[in-house]
Amino acid sequence: MDTVRDHPIYPKEDITLNSAGQISQAGLDALAASRHTVALTGAGVSAESGIPTFRGEGGLWRNHRPEQLATPEAFAANPALVWEFYDWRRSVIHRARPNPAHSALAALEEMSENFTLLTQNIDGFHRAAGSQRVVELHGNIWEMRDLDEGRVFEDRRVPLKPIPPRTQSGALLRPNVVWFGEGLNPKIKEAAFEAASGCDFMIVAGTSAVVQPAAYMPLLAKENGAYVLEVNPEPTPISDVVDETLLGKAGEVLPAIAECLSRAGERSRKRPLA
Repeated sequence: MDTVRDHPIYPKEDITLNSAGQISQAGLDALAASRHTVALTGAGVSAESGIPTFRGEGGLWRNHRPEQLATPEAFAANPALVWEFYDWRRSVIHRARPNPAHSALAALEEMSENFTLLTQNIDGFHRAAGSQRVVELHGNIWEMRDLDEGRVFEDRRVPLKPIPPRTQSGALLRPNVVWFGEGLNPKIKEAAFEAASGCDFMIVAGTSAVVQPAAYMPLLAKENGAYVLEVNPEPTPISDVVDETLLGKAGEVLPAIAECLSRAGERSRKRPLA
């Protein structure tokens, strides 16, 4: 997969960084006219609900880096330790709630002709906030996969007992998430790339834009003519590729965008017929 800097559209000459977090009129017009809007969200959106990120402060768990636990090799060596880590993560998510960014994206979906939400997050908060068309790129922490039969099912017990969890027949279960070193589910990857390549407006929120293949999706959207709007507290490797970057928290910027779009729709409905 290409890196951002290897991509033929990098860099653009005019970089738009908006520290006020206010969408431009050009951006709002493009969003209002969109026939298919896609949102891509990363860990920064969940962080505003109090969910620790792998790369942020507090990234250690019992002196382990999450990258050392979220791997097939770690699970094969010590499934109980890996499940203790995920049981802790489930307990943190269980106590948290969706934030205004999640609600704003659900509102944008309601106002859009066609809307697809691609998320790297595994907490399920987008669906909880009301989003309907959600593609969970990295899986869902509330789902388990039977390693014998491949069956996937939901399990929301907090805490889990016993650890590691097993089926009634004794088969080991694993979290239905994508670990480091694993590829995306082919069907999910296909759906995500189809949405990214077919949209005419993309919102990229709360992602560091370094984890592939998700980091490539804004480039794919831009390459196919979409207006790409980034929302992040600080610039990322794609900030000089997208059409504009709004610097700020997703939970503040996205609700403002949803409000602007709602007002634009009201003005359009009130406009007298020629």
